[in-house]
Amino acid sequence: MATTSRSAPVIDARPPRRGTRAPRSWTGWWFAGPFIAVFALVFLAPIAYSIYLSLFRTRLIGGTSFVGLENYLRAFEDPQFWAAAGRVSLFLAVQVPIMLFVALLVALAIDSGRLYGTDFFRVSIFMPYAVPAVVATLMWGFMYGSQFGLIGNLNDTLGITLPDPLSPQLILASVGNIVTWEFVGYNMLILYSALKVIPTSLYEAAAMDGAGQIRTIFAIKLPALRGALIVATIFSIIGSFQLFNEPSILQNLAPNAITTYFTPNLYAFSLSFSGQQHNYSATVAIIMGAITMVIAYIVQLRGMRKAG
Repeated sequence: MATTSRSAPVIDARPPRRGTRAPRSWTGWWFAGPFIAVFALVFLAPIAYSIYLSLFRTRLIGGTSFVGLENYLRAFEDPQFWAAAGRVSLFLAVQVPIMLFVALLVALAIDSGRLYGTDFFRVSIFMPYAVPAVVATLMWGFMYGSQFGLIGNLNDTLGITLPDPLSPQLILASVGNIVTWEFVGYNMLILYSALKVIPTSLYEAAAMDGAGQIRTIFAIKLPALRGALIVATIFSIIGSFQLFNEPSILQNLAPNAITTYFTPNLYAFSLSFSGQQHNYSATVAIIMGAITMVIAYIVQLRGMRKAG
């Protein structure tokens, strides 16, 4: 019987010619293209248009003209803008640490396993975050009222005079209380999620070494929460500089305490829709966006260095 011999395949071992490239595949761009288009449309385009507006000024006589960086120089010399920026900076320095500390305590309490009704307690703490900011502010605003709300009812019932939460001296603390009530549950969920991914082997090793609850918290839980705390801090910083809903709604209840430049966002809104100064309003928004980005980046950078 004759057998047919098959020749081995010939392999070209020569290196590819210089200048030849593999054909480019556009598959990845087809998947990323829709997101890039939406991102450019809803994020990059408004920023570019705001920068464009900030370089012009509309005058009653002469119309709109290019002024370059004149609006930015005006903002740096604007006492109302810096008063608003200083107010939200004070708000950030006081409210954010208190809110994160409360959220940390709640997350540790739920994770400890010694709290009765853990599921109900967790949902109850998170529930205020599901309440719209408008509804939450109106609810707290009417409770703050010394003439028509809870404070007024307590004054009439007990025959005392409680401090007015809507007074100019206490209005910032009242806004901070509302924001804390709204976002403690959100930050608690971030920290609690980070606690749930800690390996149980670490707890077992700590128990074998005789570590108690306090030692376990400081040796295991808090170091594991560092990344989550950085994320929560960055979100809180951004939210503080974007403070708008609460003071804008309380403004009708406390017109003497909340001015049109109470926060930078409220100032920009008033400039644009009440003062018809769209160009200067865009300038204020761009400056606050840059300040927020720089501070958030510094916090992230310092947090990553400490974590390393």
